[in-house]
Amino acid sequence: MMRLNKFIAHYSTYSRREADKAIQDGYVRINGEIETNPATQVDEKHDSVMISGNKITPTDQFTVIVYNKPRGELVTKKDPQGRRTIYDSLAKQYRHYIPVGRLDFASEGLLLLTDASRVATALMTSKMERVYKVKIKGSVSEAMMKAMDEGITVEDASAGAHEKSKIESMSFAPFYAYRIQKNQGDFSILKVAIGEGQNRELRRFFAHFGAEVVDLKRLSFGGIDLNNLPTGKVRFLERSEYASLREFLDAFEKAEKQKQKSQLHPPRGDGKMEHKPKSHTKERAKSKSSNEPFGTNKYKPEKNLQGEPKK
Repeated sequence: MMRLNKFIAHYSTYSRREADKAIQDGYVRINGEIETNPATQVDEKHDSVMISGNKITPTDQFTVIVYNKPRGELVTKKDPQGRRTIYDSLAKQYRHYIPVGRLDFASEGLLLLTDASRVATALMTSKMERVYKVKIKGSVSEAMMKAMDEGITVEDASAGAHEKSKIESMSFAPFYAYRIQKNQGDFSILKVAIGEGQNRELRRFFAHFGAEVVDLKRLSFGGIDLNNLPTGKVRFLERSEYASLREFLDAFEKAEKQKQKSQLHPPRGDGKMEHKPKSHTKERAKSKSSNEPFGTNKYKPEKNLQGEPKK
């Protein structure tokens, strides 16, 4: 059994929020009857669920594509200001695909898109390694390297943010790895690996140290590399990439089910729940020399689900 809103989000391109709205607006039927409660339980094997007259069929099949996003495109369906979006460039067959995270208007590089919201959610909420090439104004300081090594919490993280952003403070976890490729007075170039996808995270991080990010390009996500894909072009995942992704998703969904089970059946004791704070301790970031391989984090479910990727 599965909640109706989760069923729709799991087996269609609707997000959980979109599913909730469609249900509450009366567009969803279960076995022919309109259902307006998102929490209604659905039997995946026997119930017939339709949304706006279209039947949702449970399936484990999905597609993921790699898009080399150019600068000057927004990762959104529509822009009120009329600016170009990724869907203006993508072929019509990909119009319903969901982006895995975001790259801002001025950033470029690897963007994953999928036709399954469950895949997008699993990847976005994971600690998969994201590798970027970053060009900043000025030199790389000791304070920057210390923060990349150990992490840092910034109370005022408005520098580097979008002017309409409501996010004020931000905590930056230690980088998984970094390599300083060029360190000069005017400009510096780094290759960094992080495990989060917070709003304009790298721009805010370097802006905290007075360094403006002038170029930002994502090179890989969870072991899926951009390689030589031309700007503005799309490729499908390779067979080995799909196999690794399925391995990750199986482990992710197994962990989610165990989590739900534990919430429904908490351990018995003296009637009091002991709340222990989660540990966010990570290994220090590794500064990579130019002859070392950079980033070895493929899909490793047993590690990524715990938020501790391999170096």
